[in-house]
Amino acid sequence: MLIKPNDRILFQGDSITDCLRDQSDPTSLGEGYVKMTAGFLAALHPELAPVCLNRGISGHRAKDLVARWKADCLDLQPDVLSLMIGINDTWRRYDSNDPTSTEEYAGHYRSLLEQTRAANPDLRIVLMEPFVLPVPEDRKAWREDLEPRIEVVHELAGEFKATLVRLDKLMNEACQVQPPAYWAEDGVHPSLPGHALIARHWLEAVGAL
Repeated sequence: MLIKPNDRILFQGDSITDCLRDQSDPTSLGEGYVKMTAGFLAALHPELAPVCLNRGISGHRAKDLVARWKADCLDLQPDVLSLMIGINDTWRRYDSNDPTSTEEYAGHYRSLLEQTRAANPDLRIVLMEPFVLPVPEDRKAWREDLEPRIEVVHELAGEFKATLVRLDKLMNEACQVQPPAYWAEDGVHPSLPGHALIARHWLEAVGAL
């Protein structure tokens, strides 16, 4: 079990993590996988009594996390950091002609992990792959850009001894049971079952299921 009693668990990322949280309320968990994960963790392991925090912000890329990392991570002093970031680094290439190279992405991502591990050498880290599902049709072309970022996450998970959630693989495997739109109508933002599936895989990865 990765989670210890009274841990502060920080979930960081973009809109998938944010999921309509009230940014004026520091205790708001949003309406997606973070809230589901916190609820099931509390129900399955009430003896742990963790404090879960959500600081995802819609639209953010890895470089945006770097800019706000002190206030939205270091100052919160998490015991566990859960991070999923990268789909917007890919998306902006296709909808705004504003690409982020894989090298830039890796540099920003590494900076986040280095800062946090330096602040807490005992920090436990959970890294989730960014993912995209093949719906609508144009999302298929995104794989060229996203797959190198997924490899970056794999490499950093090994380097920082993080727990890796192979979310892109797992979400796409789920499309063999139900079509992609069942899990995420636009290939990116999860549906209710999509968020539940993310929560399940997170809990399994940390040994809570």
